[in-house]
Amino acid sequence: MKKYFALVIIAVAALAQTATAQTSTKKGWQEMKNFHHFMSGTFHPAEDNDFAPLRAKADSLYLSAVAWQLSPIPADFKEKETKETLITLVSQTKAIAEAVKNKVDDKELFKMINEAHDTFHKIVGECRKDDDHK
Repeated sequence: MKKYFALVIIAVAALAQTATAQTSTKKGWQEMKNFHHFMSGTFHPAEDNDFAPLRAKADSLYLSAVAWQLSPIPADFKEKETKETLITLVSQTKAIAEAVKNKVDDKELFKMINEAHDTFHKIVGECRKDDDHK
């Protein structure tokens, strides 16, 4: 079932490649919003020592990172930096999903989600071409 879900996500993201970057900018970067939904729903509870949401949604966090990476980069983002940082984010979220499967302790899991959270903020902040987002 998880492999089927992953294939569906990848297929949808591949179809999104046909959209232009300008269209993504006008409506917002939907894949970024989708990822943020999973990041905020897992990171913030972990800050309060509640790891159940992260353990339950680690695969979805990873798959949403993959979908984001495969989507067109809007014109208001630095393409090279954004691509490189998304590669890092996908790697981090994949490691989190694997760590959850391997039942790592909460301390290590928090370190991992914290690093992925920092990477997310690098994309939404430092990878933009201007400061209009602040």
